[in-house]
Amino acid sequence: MSETRPPIRVGISCGDLNGIGLEVVLKCFEDTRILQDITPVLYASAHTVSFHRKALKLDEVQFHRVADAREALPRKLNLVNVWEEDIAIELGRPSGQLASYAIKSLEAAAQDLASGKVDVLVTAPIDKHSMQQAGFAFPGHTEFLQHMAGSDSDVLMVLVGEGLRVGTVTGHIPLKDVAAAITTERILAKARLLHQSLLRDIGIMDPRIAILGLNPHAGDGGTLGSEDKERIAPAVRKLNDEGIKAMGPYPADGFFGSGGYKHFDGVLAMYHDQGLAPFKALSFGNGVNVTAGLPIVRTSPDHGTGLDIAGQGVADEGSFRAAVWMACDIKRNREHYREITANPLQPQKREKERKEG
Repeated sequence: MSETRPPIRVGISCGDLNGIGLEVVLKCFEDTRILQDITPVLYASAHTVSFHRKALKLDEVQFHRVADAREALPRKLNLVNVWEEDIAIELGRPSGQLASYAIKSLEAAAQDLASGKVDVLVTAPIDKHSMQQAGFAFPGHTEFLQHMAGSDSDVLMVLVGEGLRVGTVTGHIPLKDVAAAITTERILAKARLLHQSLLRDIGIMDPRIAILGLNPHAGDGGTLGSEDKERIAPAVRKLNDEGIKAMGPYPADGFFGSGGYKHFDGVLAMYHDQGLAPFKALSFGNGVNVTAGLPIVRTSPDHGTGLDIAGQGVADEGSFRAAVWMACDIKRNREHYREITANPLQPQKREKERKEG
């Protein structure tokens, strides 16, 4: 990172307190080398973090308590105390009561993000059912952040890892409702968001996007369903008319099985498991969930709360660490993208100056 740039302030919500969220956070910052370029700010409670640290034998991980994120110290794991009371943790057990503290953490982190006290947000996993029991009025992080950002525009979940970037047209809906939700207009909207994210967030200036089919063999000419021919193919043509390099629809099994994904910068799947099952098979442990389409930067690890392994000390922090780095990269990429779109000649000028010494 350039010496003239200050460390990026990374806000971190603690996630489900009975899961592996705080374990992967603490393990991430156990290696202090990660603190050279960032200033992490964890929103939780000193009592709760100390409980996890002791239970997981991570006593060497130190944190610095601050009253305000603006007081966060560089090269330290900083903690903003969101609640004072000492609460009972039961690692591995879902709890609607404890989920209320995950909500407090998320709300505090999001408010500081909105006010500029932190630059980006990384969210530890939540248990959606427990959150609903605690009165959380949103299906998940994304919808909450849309609300906080005052944005009614569409968003896209993009999984990034190992050179693979996968978005989905539909999200957390029952499989029986997927076909009806696949419309040409919806495919266009999600593909445009993926294209924008590849440009602005990832820094790929001329991205190629693969569009997957819905049915086996992409409908096999209509024999196995008409959606691929009547809804998906017209969307691909329209995207190319707009100057977006899109190809497809591709049968999903052969596309991943043959390594076809390696020839594209992004992949748009039609539904959740069609895209995420191969992604996690290829990239699990290093993948990052990026929310595209929001005015703020938010990432999260590609795994859930891990209640089945909570408290055992075996959770892998790799995906969380990757989410921290990705959030910082996206912030820098967006700054660079704004710069080059405001002055398209600037990159060429810098390259000429570099070559001339």
